[in-house]
Amino acid sequence: MNETAIRFECNGDPLVGILHRPDREARRGILIAVAGGPQYRVGGHRQLVLWARRMATNGYVVFRFDYRGWGDSHGKFQDFDAVDDDIRAALDRFKTEVPELEEIVLWGECNAASAILFYAYRDFRIKGLVLLNPWVRTGEGQAKAILRHYYLSRLMEPTLWKKVFSGGFNPVKSLASALQLISRLRPKASTAIQTPADLLETELSRELSLPDRMLAGLSRFRGPIMLVMSGRDLIAREFDEWVRESPGWQKQLNTKYITRYDFVDADHTFSSAAERDQVMSWGLQWLRQW
Repeated sequence: MNETAIRFECNGDPLVGILHRPDREARRGILIAVAGGPQYRVGGHRQLVLWARRMATNGYVVFRFDYRGWGDSHGKFQDFDAVDDDIRAALDRFKTEVPELEEIVLWGECNAASAILFYAYRDFRIKGLVLLNPWVRTGEGQAKAILRHYYLSRLMEPTLWKKVFSGGFNPVKSLASALQLISRLRPKASTAIQTPADLLETELSRELSLPDRMLAGLSRFRGPIMLVMSGRDLIAREFDEWVRESPGWQKQLNTKYITRYDFVDADHTFSSAAERDQVMSWGLQWLRQW
């Protein structure tokens, strides 16, 4: 494997990336999208570097890069929902550097997974997606997840009852917090998702809510998807809450070529070496299978 620093442009702004090329010809490439914000191409816990190197040593060429205004790239900062041009520019340069590529997989965690869903269906070069703990945050969704997965599980913890009986628990403060969350629960507006057949070149409307915009992107993408959900992660629970209450999400997840892995003991960022290695093992297995 060798690593090369790449400078390329997006709408006139210079961007920086790193290309990881295996020691043999590669037909499949992985473009890593950055999560968080502002973060950069190394990723939390140096994770993206380690994943890229492992994939490259297994025969896949990998490109990771900084969006405009992030890391070492220039330009005005772009939030995750406005990086379509950055992803397209990175794909263009990726293909120029490795012209023998026949297919590209987009790989992203948290709101990088959201950005991927916004873009992927519009680019014929993208044949697969890896989505790790996708970000569907809304005020309502966050409140539901906290009430269901924090407050209910808290009632089962012995430490809580020790505080109650020792006088160390403040019920007024906890009740006020719970009522504040309940006040954020509103009936979810139903947004119709247009039939994707004639909309594969159309950018998704930003008037859609975040979950509906992601669902629209998912409905239009035709390739296989790997989905990894952490057990110790509120963001993953928010995603599952949306799926549980949305027939549209349920339909798409049941009809797409989706391989889902539930990582019960993992946190949001797969921060331990064991968690990071397990995700990569699943990823390599999934890449080989199709």
